[in-house]
Amino acid sequence: MHERSSVGDLTRKLRGELERYSPGGKLPSSRALVERFRVSPVTVSRALAQLAAEGLVVTRPGAGAFRARPPGAGAAAAVAGDTSWQEVTLSADAATEVAPRSVDAAGVLATLAAPPPGVVEFSGGYLHSSLQPERAMAAAIARAGRRPGVWDRPPAEGLPELREWFARGVGGAITAAEILITAGGQSALTTTLRALAPPGAPVLLESPTYPGLLAIARAAGLRPVPVPVDTDGVRPDLLAAAFRATGARVFVCQPLFQNPTGAVLSAERRPEVLRIAREAGAFVVEDDFVRRLVHDDAGPLPRPLASDDADGVVVHVCSLTKATSPSFRVSALAARGPVLERLRAIQVVDHFFVPRPLQEAALELVGSPAWPRHLRTVAVELRDRRDAMSAALRLRLPELALPHVPVGGYHLWLRLPDGTDEPALAAAALRAGVAVAPGRPYFAAEPPAGHLRVSFAALAGPGEITEGVRRLRAACDEVLG
Repeated sequence: MHERSSVGDLTRKLRGELERYSPGGKLPSSRALVERFRVSPVTVSRALAQLAAEGLVVTRPGAGAFRARPPGAGAAAAVAGDTSWQEVTLSADAATEVAPRSVDAAGVLATLAAPPPGVVEFSGGYLHSSLQPERAMAAAIARAGRRPGVWDRPPAEGLPELREWFARGVGGAITAAEILITAGGQSALTTTLRALAPPGAPVLLESPTYPGLLAIARAAGLRPVPVPVDTDGVRPDLLAAAFRATGARVFVCQPLFQNPTGAVLSAERRPEVLRIAREAGAFVVEDDFVRRLVHDDAGPLPRPLASDDADGVVVHVCSLTKATSPSFRVSALAARGPVLERLRAIQVVDHFFVPRPLQEAALELVGSPAWPRHLRTVAVELRDRRDAMSAALRLRLPELALPHVPVGGYHLWLRLPDGTDEPALAAAALRAGVAVAPGRPYFAAEPPAGHLRVSFAALAGPGEITEGVRRLRAACDEVLG
């Protein structure tokens, strides 16, 4: 059984048995729980930690786990304070801001949150554990731990060898001196938007786009301006019009396997996008987030936009996270010219540096023979899952339009029939046992139609995909009639 499911099952069983124990009563030992439920010690530890987080048990090192006492039992009950004053304080700056900050993490949490046990995860944004290079990462961390000085402070810009490795991946004339090591792509994008746009400024984004990017922009007090995307990427005519209309100085895009559409910026549009931005005196932020999740039938990939940019128009973001594990948060920023110093300053102020042990582990991982083997395996497995999902959708859900099947990335973008109640369909799907991502959070303005994003990377294999589509069919029957 998958570890996460085991933890959820054990947590539910223990929660249901707590009434057997009086408040303060001792639960069976971890060893007894391992033997009784035939699970690993790690599963027991995580289940007890979950119950402790819920306030149902108290764990005492060396003594065991105990049922928590009700609030106020044996001690004075906590005084309920009045926090209503915070509403005034937190919103006081809204009247003076051009674009009031809106910190809404709902779209990001939808991707990060694990669905309940037994629910098929079509909403995931990371590789299933069976696809993650767990042994290679564990070996890399072990080797990194033996490196001399691994716990010393690293250079603020990152380890030179790791910067060199990322520079080779960007290609072109990018050098290690133009690379900053950052803690994951989300952190890199946050740093970049803070560096390039003051609060209240417009920022051009693809439409639809990744909800986490919209959240970053709004939290920084920026004004997201959508620029439509088709199967060849962002439309240059509309990009130029958006620059003229808004005076924006930043455009953020995902030229390769765009999230959520899967589009690839065409060869004809690539120079146009750079020319338009250069004439507007604007930066292009290239989020190259899934280059390492190419499928094995893709053929040669286009180079990063940054590799064709000699004038410092492009700020390039790339990461190891999507191809490894959600917790392997190592990424890079590449930039040329004076903007590099501003990016470095904000990175240092916000984070100081990425922990050296993690950087050393990244070097060990990408330098090992296991790394290319892992990428080849993932390329085959993602193609198989993509084909299984697209075939099942076309067979069982022909009314959900699938205009584009990408050859990279981890998801498909479905258009719903006109008039579909998107939230109702997502809720019905969850009741049927499959979690999907509604399309509305991917749009900065009113969407042209209802959509769903369905991921095939967070699943165990084609069998689970087929079952998930069957459940989605049941949800559609309920909502669409």
